[in-house]
Amino acid sequence: MKYLLFIVIYALLWCVSKLPFKVLYLLSNVFYFLIYKVVKYRVKTVRYNLELTFPQLSSIERKEIERKFYIHLCDLFLEMIKTITISPKELDKRFVFKNVELMKTYEQKQKSIILMLPHYGNWEWVIGLGQHLEFKGFGIYKALKNKHFDKLFRDIRSRFNAELIDTHHTTGAIRENQAKGLYGVYLFLSDQTPLLREKLHWEPFMGIDVPIHMGAEVLARKLNMNILYLKVDKVKRGHYEATFSEITDDIKNEPKYKPTRMFLDKVEEQIKAVPEYYFWTHKRWKHKDQKDQFKTK
Repeated sequence: MKYLLFIVIYALLWCVSKLPFKVLYLLSNVFYFLIYKVVKYRVKTVRYNLELTFPQLSSIERKEIERKFYIHLCDLFLEMIKTITISPKELDKRFVFKNVELMKTYEQKQKSIILMLPHYGNWEWVIGLGQHLEFKGFGIYKALKNKHFDKLFRDIRSRFNAELIDTHHTTGAIRENQAKGLYGVYLFLSDQTPLLREKLHWEPFMGIDVPIHMGAEVLARKLNMNILYLKVDKVKRGHYEATFSEITDDIKNEPKYKPTRMFLDKVEEQIKAVPEYYFWTHKRWKHKDQKDQFKTK
């Protein structure tokens, strides 16, 4: 029964993915009205997050950010579906990597690379980077419960010289690759909320103390990997530009937490410049009052 449901949903998604972009964004406009105006999907969460992080703005200004965010959210949803059948040439046209030469320089250092980025712009289309790399591209993700959709997720990304690694197997997979002499670029989306547990590290994010994912920095230190940041800018509807910048190429001599702090600073800079393209539906600040219960390392 689950497989039958998968076939039906996949067929529908495939048909949508074949639509021209002009039609796709007309459909996105319809979704915007339904999701934002009718269903009001997570509007309370978005409004709360914006009030918390932009208290200096008026309610009218925050409402405008909110409105633009939902337009972008619906675009993003349709663009994710489009990934099923988008050609490599079309993806390169719509998602441009501005300074791939920095990545090439880091590849020459003969060390695997951690690429950190937030849920900003269109992080799904970053998979197009695999077409520009000498190294193998890997995305760190949480496996889907439905094995059919999980396989679909993996298959889509394998079209662009990328492979997914479940979060539970990350360290082992990287160690195995290194033992084989296989250098890789490992993509980490590191801005969301970790599960609460003892000895979490907390940092200010948009002026509010929150628990922080430390996985990327911990792995870089353990396995001697370099770290880059990828800044994704939305140029216009359906078009993005991505720019690499350095976090560290000498992890062993970096103070503890500094690479993670640098990552957060870069994310904050992006959000403050153009806030509507951040993933505001996530409850990023839901644990802000629980720091005393979960002591910092």
